[in-house]
Amino acid sequence: MRIAILGATSQIAKDLVLSFSKQDNHDLALFARRPEVVAQWLTNVGLSDRYVVTDFTAFSADEHFDALLNFVGVGNPAQTAAMGASIFDVTQKYDEIALGYVRLHPQCRYIFLSSGAAYGSSFDAPVDENTKAVVAINNLQPQDWYSVAKLHAECRHRLLPHLSIVDIRVFNYFSHTQDISARFLITDILRAIRDNTVLKTSTDYIVRDFLHPADFYNLVAALLRSPATNTSVDCYSKAPIDKPSLLAALQEQFGLQYEMIAATAGINATGGKPHYYSLNTRAAGFGYKPQLTSLEGVLLEIRKQLQLAGEGILP
Repeated sequence: MRIAILGATSQIAKDLVLSFSKQDNHDLALFARRPEVVAQWLTNVGLSDRYVVTDFTAFSADEHFDALLNFVGVGNPAQTAAMGASIFDVTQKYDEIALGYVRLHPQCRYIFLSSGAAYGSSFDAPVDENTKAVVAINNLQPQDWYSVAKLHAECRHRLLPHLSIVDIRVFNYFSHTQDISARFLITDILRAIRDNTVLKTSTDYIVRDFLHPADFYNLVAALLRSPATNTSVDCYSKAPIDKPSLLAALQEQFGLQYEMIAATAGINATGGKPHYYSLNTRAAGFGYKPQLTSLEGVLLEIRKQLQLAGEGILP
């Protein structure tokens, strides 16, 4: 299968490329806005002889692809906040590139990396197959731009039911290759463990469902193997984890020191999400079966990151 990866600078895209590289039946073409960054990464991971990366000007409708995977977007809350409303333009521009291709080649599958944020900014309870997206149309705030951009893209895709388009809604994802400077709770925790400092975190009770790179690959592979369709699926692990349980486990496993404070810690670029995960298991109908719980995946990836840091190798 020949697959085009759009937005190959994305960390989740890089992790997927590594997973694909362990298979012999996929030919990947990588496209990026900053191809030199991806080219250096390919050299670092020993894949420079296997894959070539180019900028989007080289993407041609005359080339044959069996699938397009679109990862173009933002990777952390600070970038989301900095981009503001321009996230609409970026999302639509590269989505239209992919849609233009599949309109000409309707046999080609298109997988779009969406987000759980497409449901809106209120997660007082986990979402499920009956949850409606909620947009405060009369009181839109800057933290809404990202979620509305994803929702807008998904609406465009459902308008093309004759094309094979699947939107993958990612809620929480953690890999040892993640940018440790990003202001997520999990990266704040990792820095505190690595640097032997005290994590200051809010008293807010939250639940997260961290997807491991191996399970993300399992989901993508299941979708590519399944009959073509036009739909959306939510990401999920074998089990989510709440913040108190996560902190306690990491204290026991890695000696995490933490202090609960009243103020909100970190950057909140897409709204508060106390229960940011999904009970929608539509992906199971495609043969997806997660192998790891949130805690199991987090423990595996933190151990890998600390090992690399100890060897002087930064992801």
